[in-house]
Amino acid sequence: MEDQDGAELCFPQLLNISCKKSKTSQSDIVLMYLLFFTSVFTVTLNLLVIISVSHFRQLHTPSNLLILSLSVSDSLLGLVTIVEAHRQTDCWFVGDLMCSLHVYVAAISLSASVGVMVLISVDRYVAICDPLHYPTRVTVTRVKMCVCVCWICSVLYNGLIYKDNLIEPGQFNFCYGQCSVVINYISGVFDTILSSIAPITVIIILYMRVFVTAVSQARAMRSHVAAVTLQCSGTVTTKKSELKAARTLGVVVLVFLMCYCPFYCLSLIQLDPLSGLPAASGVFLVCISPCLNPVIYALFYPWFRKALRLIFSLQILQPGSRETNML
Repeated sequence: MEDQDGAELCFPQLLNISCKKSKTSQSDIVLMYLLFFTSVFTVTLNLLVIISVSHFRQLHTPSNLLILSLSVSDSLLGLVTIVEAHRQTDCWFVGDLMCSLHVYVAAISLSASVGVMVLISVDRYVAICDPLHYPTRVTVTRVKMCVCVCWICSVLYNGLIYKDNLIEPGQFNFCYGQCSVVINYISGVFDTILSSIAPITVIIILYMRVFVTAVSQARAMRSHVAAVTLQCSGTVTTKKSELKAARTLGVVVLVFLMCYCPFYCLSLIQLDPLSGLPAASGVFLVCISPCLNPVIYALFYPWFRKALRLIFSLQILQPGSRETNML
């Protein structure tokens, strides 16, 4: 049914209070399809990372546990991204409560991703800048505790930010078929500083220190490689592996900053990164980084390529496959 202006309504039976269906351009339709396939690709690749790190016992290292947590948040982002694009370009048919919960889950996933990126930067900082104390300071137990704290804080923090929307869903909707989530100005400014400016600043500072230290260590290793004794060769190998891990995770962090900084620049203008992005273009930026992370792992980590072979060949179903040598 159409209203008097000729626009099609979201709920024709609610003539006076229904929203009008927005006109979607051809470019928005193409972007929606691209976003859908990107989201499916993102979820699939990150599930492979989750299976790999969770299944093989030898991969239960502090750095890999952070990668596991990042993959979990990336998978959630992949799931909610396509819904978020639909929310901004079409009518909302599943109710006000689901609208608020969707945005809440999306915000949790985004905050958790940022938090894990900070933890990854701290992990590489300690591994490169203080390698002698790394095994005692960064343990599997401590990393698990930090990851749990990161997720708990993300849940509680976003619960406070979106409290009004969760208590009274739909209060900011002007008509039926709209999914509008709004946070007040003070909360928006506070959220922008705490969830974007502060962590990104910390990540950049830590990785600048890591980069400077890694370059100096690499030069020292090259200048003394001829004089290395057999006794010290294990230390040199360890340093090389740590430098390689720093390089790989550095690429992940760089991709994260390149994809999320434009998104957060929009949030500085909108004061709400999940309501008001132009069509699905801003959401597409958020979906790129979670999709590229597993590709980076496949390019730089031999253990991930080996895990993929074992997964696709179904060898992980065999007894004792958890003890497979992956390194």
